[in-house]
Amino acid sequence: MEPGGQLNIQELLQQAQRMQQELFAAQQELADTEVEGTAGGGLVTAKVNGQGEVTGLTIDPKAIDASDPADTAETLADLVLAAIRDAGRAVQELQQTKMGPLAEGLGGGGIPGLPGMPGMPGA
Repeated sequence: MEPGGQLNIQELLQQAQRMQQELFAAQQELADTEVEGTAGGGLVTAKVNGQGEVTGLTIDPKAIDASDPADTAETLADLVLAAIRDAGRAVQELQQTKMGPLAEGLGGGGIPGLPGMPGMPGA
């Protein structure tokens, strides 16, 4: 607050605009970043962007047993799920790295109504 007890609205608006620009930049960086998850010692690799969308899947031919297609199909399904989960974990870490500092700049959790947001219900 400035002397006289009045908020500088212009300063608050500028700060909000800077935070919004930083948020958009971080979201774009997440969209442009790709992480990998693997399973089966690298037999299956899932590529996922920073927003959690699967962008690619690679299955090593060594994972396929032509003499037992039913078992191979079941095993591949398990490996694909495991690789996607591994990539999802990497995305969560990436999101925390990119978005965490922005949430801290909002006073804590960064979600209105939750503790850490001064002046908001629940704070």
